[in-house]
Amino acid sequence: MRVSMTLSLPRQPSSATRARHVLTTLLSLTDVSEDTRANLAVLISEACANAVIHADPGSDVDITISIDDHVCRIEVGNRGRSPDNTKLDADLPTPLTIGGRGLPLIGALADTAAFVSRAPGQVLLRITKHLTEARAAPAR
Repeated sequence: MRVSMTLSLPRQPSSATRARHVLTTLLSLTDVSEDTRANLAVLISEACANAVIHADPGSDVDITISIDDHVCRIEVGNRGRSPDNTKLDADLPTPLTIGGRGLPLIGALADTAAFVSRAPGQVLLRITKHLTEARAAPAR
């Protein structure tokens, strides 16, 4: 199965929730495991929240979700600047109650995640997650 959707949401906190709802609805059409669905929900929530916080005023948050049999790709873009020398790894800040945990969470949960070069003043975060774990079949 292949499904994709593109959204352009306003730069406001509720957009992260809306994007997560769209993703979980699309994933409900697949056999992706609950653990993988939960990880993808965190990934899109954190990516969108960062876009809302760091985007230029008046910028929309542009989201593309592509799901096929093996991979989910999420792209979150906006007007603004990507952080210099940004690493998307799993070095979580201590304590976890402080800000700055979004990119480390993305790095820990995604199979790949990177800022992709675009036109000046444009930011695009591309995240991929392999969908190898299928949901368990219901008992008969």
